[in-house]
Amino acid sequence: MDGGQERSEAKPTSSAPNFTYRYQNIHRSKQKITELVPNKKVVWHVLDSSLSFLKDKSEWTGTDIVFDVLAKEGKTEVRFTHFGLAPQIECYGSCSNAWSMLVNGNLRKLITTGKTQPEVFA
Repeated sequence: MDGGQERSEAKPTSSAPNFTYRYQNIHRSKQKITELVPNKKVVWHVLDSSLSFLKDKSEWTGTDIVFDVLAKEGKTEVRFTHFGLAPQIECYGSCSNAWSMLVNGNLRKLITTGKTQPEVFA
C-alpha cells in the first residue's frame, strides 16, 4: 500500500458479506460477516489472513472479530472482542495493542466526529 494507508477492498452488503482489509505489506485479511444485528452486533469471521511479521502468517485465520453495541445509562457502549487472539499465540501482544489503538482511538473518533482518520494509527 502507498503512504501507509489502510484499505478495505469491498464494502460488505447482505448479498456480498465478504471483504478484504489490507494495511501496507504488513496485514491482509479476508473477513465474512457471519452475524449482523443492526444497532446491536456485528461478527466478522476471518476466512484468510497474512500477517507478515509472524512466523505463522495465517494466525488470524478462523478467528472471530465481534462488535457488541449496548445501551448503557443513556449512552452507547461498544464492546470489542477478538475471539482466538489469546495470550499463547505470537500476535497477542502487538495485535492487542493495535486493536486497542484502533478501537479506543480511531473508531472512537469516527463515532464521535463522523470523520474517518487519515492514518490507521494516527
